[in-house]
Amino acid sequence: MLAKWLTSQTVNIVDSIEDWQTAIQLCAKPLLQNNTISPDYIQAIFKLHESIGPYYVLAPGIAMPHARPEQGVNQLGLSMLLVKKGVKFNSEENDPVYLITLLAASDSTSHIEILTQLAALFGTQNDIQTIFNAQTPAQILSVINHY
Repeated sequence: MLAKWLTSQTVNIVDSIEDWQTAIQLCAKPLLQNNTISPDYIQAIFKLHESIGPYYVLAPGIAMPHARPEQGVNQLGLSMLLVKKGVKFNSEENDPVYLITLLAASDSTSHIEILTQLAALFGTQNDIQTIFNAQTPAQILSVINHY
C-alpha cells in the first residue's frame, strides 16, 4: 500500500539540513513538482507550527507534517525525507527528527489506510532503525514495500 505513494520520486535522503522549515520544504518538493500540493500547503504547516508548536512530531525521531485538505491539497499524496544528522523541530521529547513524512490528505477519509500503514511502520522499531540507517532511497523503499 505505501509503495503506491512512496517511490523513488518521493523519497529522499540528505546528510544534514539547516532547520525544520527547510526540511519540510525539501520533503514537500516532490509533491509540489507533481502538483499534489500547492505552496499554500507548506505555508499552512508553517503557520500551524508557529501557533500551536510541532504538533506533527509523533515520536522520537519521527515527524509527519500536515495541514487541512482545503489548505492547498490537490490530491492524496505522501513524501519522505531522511535527514541523517537529524534536525530540531523544537519538540523537547522527540528531537532531533530524522524521518519526515509529509502527508497531503485530499479529504477527511481517503488517507485513513495510509495512516494505518504508517502507524504500523512507525511502531516497528527494527524497520524504523533500518530506515534511519539507510544510505539510499532504495534501502528505504525496500522496507516500505512490506507495508
